[in-house]
Amino acid sequence: MDRMIYVAMSGATHTMNQQALVSHNLANVSTIGFKAEVSAFRALPVMGDGAQTRAFVVDSTVGADLSSGVIQNTDRDLDVAVQGKGWIAVQAADGSEAYTRNGSLLVGANGLLQTRNGLTVMGDGGPLAVPPDAEVTIAKDGTVSIIPNGQSPNTVAAVGRLKLVNPPDADLVKSGDGLFRLSSGMPAPADANVVLAQKSLETSNVNTVDALVSMISLARQYDMQMKLLQSAESNSQKSSQIMNLNA
Repeated sequence: MDRMIYVAMSGATHTMNQQALVSHNLANVSTIGFKAEVSAFRALPVMGDGAQTRAFVVDSTVGADLSSGVIQNTDRDLDVAVQGKGWIAVQAADGSEAYTRNGSLLVGANGLLQTRNGLTVMGDGGPLAVPPDAEVTIAKDGTVSIIPNGQSPNTVAAVGRLKLVNPPDADLVKSGDGLFRLSSGMPAPADANVVLAQKSLETSNVNTVDALVSMISLARQYDMQMKLLQSAESNSQKSSQIMNLNA
């Protein structure tokens, strides 16, 4: 009885938390470069004085699904998608270096190359600045080139190269801002082997059907845990009735 209540109570709570994670994944099914979060349940004993009769359930985010999404052509010069393994380095809001697969870029008002949500894109030597009134193109190796306004197409000048990295998946940690960082907190070295698809973007890797099935399964788990609590309450009431008859 005691164990049943703890397992069902904690299980119901964390089922709701896991449902929220699945809902978060579904909400980002259209987010460019989004990587689905993955969680799991595990049982733990309640530590403390007395008999070890209690156990409870916790859910933990074990990481993210780092599989690639579908690459779709956009025919826009500043759209790039990482082909296969690799990441685009950006400067996060806190100033640290972070990594994303969202390659929808633009030139900000300050002349810096940025992501759509305002994060500065990092080059091999720091933030990438682009001269105003210039046509910008990005090559497969991340080289950023410009054609000055009014100049002929063969007047091409390279202004820098995107910092493309490819650290081991096990070393990457997803942060609350949706960006990835190395677990060590150090910046990753540039990798010349990372290749970009030009005029393309990578879609989210969230599988809508799997996420909906998971939501249904979690809803059924929650109902089962509620029934366990109801059974525990019913058993407790019947036990009290029996005790009263024997009094």
